[in-house]
Amino acid sequence: MRIAGAVRAAVAVAACGVLLTSCGSSDDGAKDGTKDAAKKDDAGAGQAKGAKAPATEDLKRIPDVGDRLQDKIPANAQQVVAVYGQGEDSAKSTVVLYTKSDGTWDKTRSWPAHNGKKGWTTDHRENDKRSPVGVFTLTDAGGVLADPGAKFPYTQSASMQAPHYWPKTHWHDFDYVIAIDYNRAKGTPPNDPNRPQGQAKGGSIWLHMDHGSGTSGCVSLSKPGMEYLLKNLDPKRHPVVVMGDKANLKG
Repeated sequence: MRIAGAVRAAVAVAACGVLLTSCGSSDDGAKDGTKDAAKKDDAGAGQAKGAKAPATEDLKRIPDVGDRLQDKIPANAQQVVAVYGQGEDSAKSTVVLYTKSDGTWDKTRSWPAHNGKKGWTTDHRENDKRSPVGVFTLTDAGGVLADPGAKFPYTQSASMQAPHYWPKTHWHDFDYVIAIDYNRAKGTPPNDPNRPQGQAKGGSIWLHMDHGSGTSGCVSLSKPGMEYLLKNLDPKRHPVVVMGDKANLKG
């Protein structure tokens, strides 16, 4: 069932200011993004096409994730979006989708991606430009564009449009969005301003479309990648994201 209508639209409009300073690139990020995009860094190469991962067999756990985070993956989760950051201070990462069947995990898709421009943190704070390390549920989606066939509740709203004083490379960042349930109320639009843990802990951490460089804390990947996740992540399969730099993931 779609959650839409006047109430969600009104909330989305009210929250627009929050999303523009928290999730996507700030104006500083936009300037950095233009420079980085021009370099066509390694992580962006071939990003338009998601890679179908080689077949895997009998994965009893998510690879390269240590017990600390592995134990936080809910027992009923049958879909895991793993974000493998290159390093604690790196903005480059790889997104891998794992699906569970008959008690084992299968690596089904992977995409080059970006995370916070300053890397990762286990103690995320507002405007620290780092992505939070952890395991978080995925429950809500939305964007500027119409619903592409998402299984999540999807809120379409023009209020999510990135401001046009940002470089054009950033204008479509929020065409598609999946909210990461870090310091947010589940069952609300991605840009709902409510932050249960308080403003200082930051928020509006999303999966969204990539512009070729680091974000203000979100994880970004190609449009085809976002479309694939929206069409395939299923609330009935209790999807979660496991995210962090390689060292913190294994710790």
